[in-house]
Amino acid sequence: MKATLASAAAALAFASAPATADTRDYISIVGSSTVYPFATTVAERFGRSSSNPTPKIESTGSGGGMKLFCAGVGTQHPDVTNASRRMKKSEFAQCQENGVKDITEVVIGYDGIVFANSSKGKHMDVTLRDLFLALAKEVPDPKGGEKLVANPYKTWKEVNPALPNTKIEVLGPPPTSGTRDAFNELAIEGGCKTFPWLKAIKGEDKSKYKAICRSIREDGAYVEAGENDNLIVQKLEKNPNAFGVFGFSFLDQNRGKVQGAKVGGVAPTFDSIASGDYPVSRSLYFYVKKAHVGVVPGIEGYVKEFTSEKAWGGEGYLAEKGMIPLADDLRGDMQKQARGLVSMTDAELH
Repeated sequence: MKATLASAAAALAFASAPATADTRDYISIVGSSTVYPFATTVAERFGRSSSNPTPKIESTGSGGGMKLFCAGVGTQHPDVTNASRRMKKSEFAQCQENGVKDITEVVIGYDGIVFANSSKGKHMDVTLRDLFLALAKEVPDPKGGEKLVANPYKTWKEVNPALPNTKIEVLGPPPTSGTRDAFNELAIEGGCKTFPWLKAIKGEDKSKYKAICRSIREDGAYVEAGENDNLIVQKLEKNPNAFGVFGFSFLDQNRGKVQGAKVGGVAPTFDSIASGDYPVSRSLYFYVKKAHVGVVPGIEGYVKEFTSEKAWGGEGYLAEKGMIPLADDLRGDMQKQARGLVSMTDAELH
């Protein structure tokens, strides 16, 4: 009875959606470039082991994926979006406004954001404060006092005498990327908070605090290198003095070509990210549009494959790809939530 009602509700949602596209027999997935290789691996396995076509996945960045996912219900819109940060309240509201009412959130594992350079370059050990001072748009005046100035630092040695006397040149993701969002929050804001007078602004004016503590300089020291993390790796190989910002899995897959800097004395490794010791780590997600379940074939099967032990378990094929698995108990809870297609609420979001 429940299944019949769910199917009827999904069919009704489709019937009321604009008929701008034909029905399709494959799952459409968009979103994070970090989650893309993991989702692609699951999609290929699912395509081979089931009677369904292999899902089609587009790497749009987390923000771009949310925009497409929340645009509406119907086969002209994607069924699933991947994200390397949690859905925002504003995105959830956009989904609701456009008729995307029931959404299932699935945390799939962890990833570290690495600050890396060519294996031919100097190995770095930076603090969160170093990253803030090197990359924020405005920083405390080097002359002293509680005053902000446009970022004056040109070299790493100017930021911290213990660092090399090389030009600050960082290749990283654009604002549409979940990696950029997470890097801003965990690294840039993490360094900003080490100044007590800046940290105190949060209690007085949250918007002002975010504008200061999550901004990235726009004077050429930080270069937006698009959503393709492999391209950043290629550019780092050509320029040993430059650094890149990307997910741990890309470091893992390119060992020998690039090396990850220590952050606060902790190297980005599988174990340090899993334990939470590495300070720049985050959760990875995908979101399912429940109105499409039962209409676009295979969505439940794809979710089941992704949340199987052979995929996301401690010894699963996604761990081999560089994804850090959830703890056993959390994985069990998340599997129930995913396979039961439990709807999320905005109360869960920040």
